[in-house]
Amino acid sequence: MPSSHLASLTIRPLTIEDVPRCADLSEDRGWPREDHKWGLLLSAGTGYGIDAPDGQGLAACCVVTSYGHSPRSPELTAIGMVLVAERYARQGLGRRLMTEVCEELAPAPVTLHATPNGLPLYEELGFETVGRAEMVRGRFRPLPGDPAPFSDTGPRIRPAVAGDLPALLRLDHEVFGTDRTHLITRLPSFADRLLVAEDAAGALTGFAAAWPNMDTHVVGPLIAADTSVARALVAALAAGTDRPLRTDVDVRHEELLAWLRARGLETIAFNAVMTHRTPGLPGDWTRRFAPLTVAAG
Repeated sequence: MPSSHLASLTIRPLTIEDVPRCADLSEDRGWPREDHKWGLLLSAGTGYGIDAPDGQGLAACCVVTSYGHSPRSPELTAIGMVLVAERYARQGLGRRLMTEVCEELAPAPVTLHATPNGLPLYEELGFETVGRAEMVRGRFRPLPGDPAPFSDTGPRIRPAVAGDLPALLRLDHEVFGTDRTHLITRLPSFADRLLVAEDAAGALTGFAAAWPNMDTHVVGPLIAADTSVARALVAALAAGTDRPLRTDVDVRHEELLAWLRARGLETIAFNAVMTHRTPGLPGDWTRRFAPLTVAAG
């Protein structure tokens, strides 16, 4: 239970005006500030925060992103960016925030990506591990013999255009398993690059974005018909940046992970993919290689 002076603190909705406070809280816990990502999460989702009783920013926060056609009855909700200020840590504040948010979301299924430190709390709250994601980071270095990006060898990759949006949304819904139009339609302005893959008949077989996060470009989402399409999308994104790449790949995609490691990316962390009130995630994991961000499922 939270200490007595913390138990009475109000949990309030966060707005886009809270981005600096959320970024400060990230920095307080040794995470990157990630202002750009916070802006996306607080515009596409719902933030919850507890103001610090000492008046110095937020004591705790998290973000919920809901998916499905009905906001009042989501088919899936994702919780991310669960943070408690260091000076209020280990006093039950995170447990209280998660408990109340999960109760408010009921009966909707919930998912999250858990760090090793957060795993015990989420297990106590009823979450079960259904998978793992491997975070890799590094400067992408093509190997001799790799096809040149955007070449006629392999899948056809090109920049996305406005006319691709309907097909892109249909593919995303099919692969992700529920509607997330409110998130995907923000990609063109959020990402620095958005690419699509086509088959010989011109049908969309995948898409991927690279968005700026501190000194890296994060690759996500990465949706592809198979590993060869996923590789072609990543290689094309890498060719357009001089920053290191970072992405979170479902560990079942062993072939893609091995390919990334061979080209300079190194494993830096593993997160557990967890669910509550559902035995697993919807959609087709074989074509879902990496999320837009683990904070949004």
